[in-house]
Amino acid sequence: QVQLVESGGGLVQAGGSLRLSCTASGRTFSIFSMAWFRQAPGKEREFVAGVDRSGGSTSYADSVKGRFTISRDNAKNTAYLQMNSLKREDTAVYFCARGLGVTTTRDGYDVWGPGTQVTVSS
Repeated sequence: QVQLVESGGGLVQAGGSLRLSCTASGRTFSIFSMAWFRQAPGKEREFVAGVDRSGGSTSYADSVKGRFTISRDNAKNTAYLQMNSLKREDTAVYFCARGLGVTTTRDGYDVWGPGTQVTVSS
């Protein structure tokens, strides 16, 4: 059973940066796309960024374009989300997920991590 575990969340001031990591167990990491979603209190879980299995193609939500960068290291079974110029509205629980392609909808992903909290203060 594949498991995903996120790390790197925390409290940061507006304008600051954080890098989230998502490490997968098992040997099949490189054949799946990976994505980051987030969920703020009282809101639906939303797509943030996705990367194809090779790392050569990425997709971003409009709200994070130019500020966030998704990447992956297949040798380490790890996906990353570099978050720069953070805003208060980026405060949420961030989840990584595994899929067969890079889609923006939750039903495109079959394995999810437990999430990591990111809090941006003013």
